[in-house]
Amino acid sequence: MTTRKTLQLPDPSEATESPTIKKKGRGWEISEKRLDALHKQARELRRHSTPAHKALAKRFSEADMGPYSFTRHTVVGSAIVDFNCHRLGMAIDIDEEGENEALAKRRDKSLEAVGIRVMRIKASDILENMDAVLARITAGMRMRIGDKQEARRRHNAANPRQSKPRYDREGNGPPRGRS
Repeated sequence: MTTRKTLQLPDPSEATESPTIKKKGRGWEISEKRLDALHKQARELRRHSTPAHKALAKRFSEADMGPYSFTRHTVVGSAIVDFNCHRLGMAIDIDEEGENEALAKRRDKSLEAVGIRVMRIKASDILENMDAVLARITAGMRMRIGDKQEARRRHNAANPRQSKPRYDREGNGPPRGRS
């Protein structure tokens, strides 16, 4: 019988920074073999979801959240998050019993470094008080929407030539094609 490799944390004295994004390939500097293994593991997690995952996924599928949607067990960089909204840059992690807290914090730090906000929710809270959990998720979504709008305002203020169209809807602007 072969022994299975388990995920272990490195020695804190040897801790490295969060992985940097590379503007090539699949984004993160991860080997194709490792990325394929992550996708396979995420597929298995989707097939064998816990009751808390199933309950929250059911509520997300029934909800009308406009342009925002959450996908289950998504690979983001080198991590698998329980629910991810790519458009908001928001991930939801369901804390199950027996989960390695240090590993979860390290993963959250890595995701925060690339602009993905992680919301942690206990599985027992989902199963016992779904309405309070949904209210918390909605508040988190509103906060992320506000963050995105503020970042857009700052960008437009810092780069005024990029934010204004050359022509408005009525066709006003510099003359076209005439010299």
